[in-house]
Amino acid sequence: MDEVVRNEILSLAKAAHDLTESSYQANASIRGAPGWMDKQRILLADMALHLLQTSLRDGELFEEGLKRNLFSILTICDQLMPGHELKKVAEELYSA
Repeated sequence: MDEVVRNEILSLAKAAHDLTESSYQANASIRGAPGWMDKQRILLADMALHLLQTSLRDGELFEEGLKRNLFSILTICDQLMPGHELKKVAEELYSA
């Protein structure tokens, strides 16, 4: 990937990340409340942006960072996609 394009993507990702984190913090919903799933969707978007940033960082891809990103995404998706045992898959990332 061209360095200019990579830097532009990372710049846009930082702006999107700042917006999603602000939106997540502004959402006062707690587990079981009507707005909880919306809050989890915002958190999922935030974690997806972390994955984007991890994947495009300079240097070698840091495996531990990638594991952390995937663990978070799978854990959140477990709530959004019940019955797929995604939390179990997430936990297997650290048991291997």
